[in-house]
Order: sequence, then C-alpha cells, then structure tokens
Amino acid sequence: MVKVNPFEDTLGRLKALAKYCKEEGVRFRPEDLDVLSSPKRTLIVNFPVKFKDGSVRIINGYRVQYNDARGPTKGGLRFHPQVDIDEVKALALWMALKTAVVDIPYGGAKGGITINPKETSAEDLEKVSREFIRQIHDFVGPDKDIPAPDVYTNPQVMAWMLDEFEKIKGVKAPGMITGKPLELGGSLGRDIATSLGGAYVLKEVADVYDIGMGASVAIQGFGNAGMNFAKIVSKWGYKVVAVSDSKGGVYDADGFDVAALVAAKEKTGSVVGIGKGRKVSNEELLLLDVDVLVPAALENQVTKENASKVRAKVVLELANGPVTHDADQVLHKNDVVVVPDILANAGGVTVSYFEWVQNLQGYYWSEEEVFARLEKKMVSAFREIHELVKRLDIDHRTAAYIIAINRIIDAEKKRGNLNQKESM
Repeated sequence: MVKVNPFEDTLGRLKALAKYCKEEGVRFRPEDLDVLSSPKRTLIVNFPVKFKDGSVRIINGYRVQYNDARGPTKGGLRFHPQVDIDEVKALALWMALKTAVVDIPYGGAKGGITINPKETSAEDLEKVSREFIRQIHDFVGPDKDIPAPDVYTNPQVMAWMLDEFEKIKGVKAPGMITGKPLELGGSLGRDIATSLGGAYVLKEVADVYDIGMGASVAIQGFGNAGMNFAKIVSKWGYKVVAVSDSKGGVYDADGFDVAALVAAKEKTGSVVGIGKGRKVSNEELLLLDVDVLVPAALENQVTKENASKVRAKVVLELANGPVTHDADQVLHKNDVVVVPDILANAGGVTVSYFEWVQNLQGYYWSEEEVFARLEKKMVSAFREIHELVKRLDIDHRTAAYIIAINRIIDAEKKRGNLNQKESM
C-alpha cells in the first residue's frame, strides 16, 4: 500500500474547501485557511533514559500545539515505535477541528513518544513518562495544553505524568491531564467514551439512511475503541460479522458473540483465536460486503488503491485518518456515507472536556449524567453537519470541516489575528 503523508493529505483537504467560500453560511475566505497551514508551536525533545537493563537510550518525544484560538490546546499522547512529526502534526490539526466540530472550548494538540511499549517494561515506561513531562512541563497545564491517552497509553501513564507535573509545580492540578484513574480525578465513562460517542452517531446515521438494527458491522482494530464499540452496538441489535487486530481477522456472516471474541483476545492475544468463521486479513476486512465498516486502527487504511472496492454502505471512522483525501472522493462518488473521524471519534475528547470541567469545579458527575451529556453533544453535532450536507449537497467530512473551520476562523477574527475587510 502506498504510504500517504497524513499531514500533507489533510492540508490538501483544507485547500479543497476554498471552492465553498462563497456558499451561504461559510464564514471564511481562501486566505483565512492559511492560519491552519502550520502549527502554532512544535516541541521536539530528545532525552536519555537509563533502562533497568543498564542501557541508556535516547528517547524522541513530540508535542504539537496546533491552534489555540478557541481555548487551551487538547489532545492525546501516544507511545508507538513509528511516531514521527508529520503524523503528530496531522493528529494535532484533526484535534483542532474535532474540538470545534463538537463545539467544546479547546484548541487542538497531539503528542507522541517513539517507543514500543510492547517491548518495554512498566518500570521503564514510567521513567520515560516522567522524563517527558520534565522536558515539556512549562508548555502544558490546565490552562495551556491538556494531554490525554492515545494509542498504547492508558490511565496509569496519565497518572505518572500528572504526579510528575504536580511535583515540579508544587501544586495539585488534576486538570492538567485527562483520562486519569478515577482515584486521581478521572471521569466516570471516560473508558468507553470514544466508542459510545461513535455508537450514538451511528444510531443517527442509521435513522437517516434507513439502516436496520440487524445491520452487519465489520470492525478493523479490536483494541479499546473497537472492542467497546462492538460490545455497545451488539447489545443494540447490530450484528458484528468481522473483527481484526494486528495478527489478523475473522469473518462470519452469521455474526459473532462479542463476549467470545473478547475472551479469545484475552486468552490467545488475537481475535483469530476464537476458532470460528474464516480468517481474513486487515486489508480484506475493509472490502467485505457489510452495512457498516468501522476502521478503528490506524490512519491511511482506505486509499485510492482500494476505495473503489469498498462495499459498505457506511464507513464510520473510529480511528484517526483511516480514509485518505483521494479515497474520500471515490467513496462519495460511489454513494458510500463516510462519517469523518473529527465527529465519529469525538466522544473521547468530549468526555475529556467533561473530566476537565469536573476537575476545575471539584464536583463530579454520575455515569448516567456523563453519558446523557455526551449523547446530546454527539447528536447535536451530527444533525448540524447533516443539515449542511443536505443544503450544499456535499459529503459529511466536507460539512464537518466547514463547520469546524467557521468556528476557528471566527475566534481568530475576534482576537484580531486575521485581516477583516468588512467594517466592524
């Protein structure tokens, strides 16, 4: 598969929006898009860590704070051996758009540390986590930039980072990071927020496009997001017919017992261990004849090379950037509804926002209250996007981008950061 630079691909999406600038309700000009062509701040740190085997390794870390016109920057921090600066810049830009599209008062950021957590002990991961915060502590905080879990990071990593930050600053500041353990100020419901937010959106999509509750679903990526999504939608009556992880996938047109898939994953390390259905590769799963395809793994999975072979009616992007710009155009031409990542997986950052609000207030909500607020946010965002889809006869990603950029540019203009031809 051809490697696509995710940052350049996203900039291409932004440039393509210029043709809509004269449409009613579009409040930005082509030249305004320049403000989103590069990040406000990019931090690259390289630091030594002595591992428990006695070796000293140089660790590469990144934090990109893309745009803060609407509030402190917000975004996850991933551990992955292939993390690079272009990936982190793209993820940070998507976060700026994501927080705007669900209308929460944040900008966008993202971070990454180039390390393989599967080959690193918990003791060494703690050392790396704490040292990373020592390197960037002046640039993060509850009113500056708020990290969160992402690929291969979890509440324990957030707890180490919070503890290190508070030791350096000499204050208690639970709002400097989200996705924390409940004991340290985490929010109820945060563990399944990304999946549940996507499920709420799918329910709206199914209603609009007349997709029945027995609809078939294929999920690429059976990690935290994909697994919890499968649990939720199967309880609602959807039929999970295919799932995959890094070791491969399985397909059964009659559907799987999700609990059995989870058990197989926990026992054997892969869903393939369920011993039911036929084996499929991650690439083959994308092309199955299903109602709903859910890419929940990594970016650049559906490209111009395979987009024409996608047979799903709906593609719900639970991962970040799984469909490239070129593929988007092919899917739209083939009447495939793509629910973009900046909406579909925004449940995570929305509940992270709720966690931050609770931290600042020192008052915590019930799980039911968290979920009710999440559903309201996700449903409202989808309906606003879909209304624009119908009015301008465009795809959902374009509509989501227009709404998000409207809000970011409005904030930049109010701050006086953009030239305005119109009189005040």
